[in-house]
Order: sequence, then structure tokens, then C-alpha cells
Amino acid sequence: MSKMNNVHFKFLPMSVRVLFSMVLLVFGLGYCMAMFQVWENHAGKDGDPMLSGKDLMIAYGGNPEGTKLETALRGSMADMLPAEKRQVIFDWLHTGANAEDIATKIDPIMQEHCIACHSPEANPHLPNFTSADGIAKVTAKDEGMTIHTLVRVSHIHLFSITFIFFITGYIFTHALVRPTWVKCVVIAIPFLTLITDVASWYLTKVWSGFAWVVILSGALMGTAFTIMWFTSMYQMWLGKVPAGVNEEGEIPCIR
Repeated sequence: MSKMNNVHFKFLPMSVRVLFSMVLLVFGLGYCMAMFQVWENHAGKDGDPMLSGKDLMIAYGGNPEGTKLETALRGSMADMLPAEKRQVIFDWLHTGANAEDIATKIDPIMQEHCIACHSPEANPHLPNFTSADGIAKVTAKDEGMTIHTLVRVSHIHLFSITFIFFITGYIFTHALVRPTWVKCVVIAIPFLTLITDVASWYLTKVWSGFAWVVILSGALMGTAFTIMWFTSMYQMWLGKVPAGVNEEGEIPCIR
């Protein structure tokens, strides 16, 4: 047995423990919101309301069996149209998306339900449904996120998640976890899985099986976050000072 100089939570000033707790509370809420966003953005793309590997395959690698419009209407945009009107659009897509039918079958639906958001005036970043050409663009094969979009999302994801887990991991270093290597593994997992997660977004375009790496990476990341969050909060406020921790906060650790 050897000693590692590290101040346990119980020997930190009250103000520091309050600061750590408030940060963890906000991070915990933020993590829950992030999981909800993942669900909202990806669940249902395969027609099943539950989040699945196929949903992620479609999101990142595209859907060889469908179009961008159908993927959206079976996923995030499913609630924007009544079921019978969605079926009109699906039938039109499955019979070849004839441009001559846009004015009579599709445009009336778009005018009533979609134009409020899908117009250059409302949001120039969304597909434009005010013209037949704009509608025709979303009838193309769904190829998932573009490389441009993936790069933009990747750098935001890498920087922000690294920042969050650096702070969470630093707080967790004040926890007593034996043996020491277990604590090190828990701290390292989020950073390693962040790399495999982002890399798999691109690799799913090459082989759809990498979607399961995205799921596994997210599960491991969430597990590590949960361990660090609950361990830190418990030892700060509810747990007793472990036997062997001295007044200077030196924590004996088994290596």
C-alpha cells in the first residue's frame, strides 16, 4: 500500500464543495438534455419510434431504401403532418415522385403545413418548399449527413465534450476509489469513446456496422459520467470519511 497526496472531498472548503456540486448539477441536467436531443434527432428514422442502430445508420450513412423527404417524415418531422397526408407523400415518392403531381398532390400539403418554416424568408438553411425545384431536391436518395455537416458538428462536439469531462474528471479525482487504476479507467473512458464516437460517424458511411460503435461509445461515455457524477456527489455530502484518510486529506490507495 502506498499513499497519494490528494485532498478528499471531506477536507475541501465548503465553498469548493458547493461550487463542485453546482457544476455537477448543471452538467447532469445538460447531459439529460443531450440524450433527449439525440432521441429527438435520430429516433424513428427507420419507421420504428424506438432509437435503434438502423436509425444511426440512416442518420450518418444515409438510407439506400428511401429519400431525404421520407426519412424526415418518418423521423423528426413525423408529427408535422397528419398520418393520411404523410401517406399521400409516401405513395407519391414510392411511385417515382412524378414532378407533374407536385402542383396537384404535394404543393397543397406543403402550403398548409410546411411553408411556415420551409421558405427562404422563414429559414434560409432549411429546404425551400415554395417551389417545385425545392421539393424535388428532397426526393433524392438519402445519403445521410454531408461531410461538411459532419466536420462542423465534429469540432463542436470534440471541444465541448472534452471541456465537460475535463471538469467532471477533475472533480472526480477528489473521490476515494480503490484500486487507483479503476479511477483512472473511469476518467479515461469518456475521452477515448469520444474519439471512437466521432470517428464512427464518418466510418458508418463506409460500413453501416459502425453505427453500433456509435451506440457502444455513447453507452460507455454515459456510464463513466454516471459513475463520476454519483460517486462525487455522494462522497461530498452523504458518505462518511473513509477509514485511513488523515486530517491532511491524504488518501491511501492500492495500486
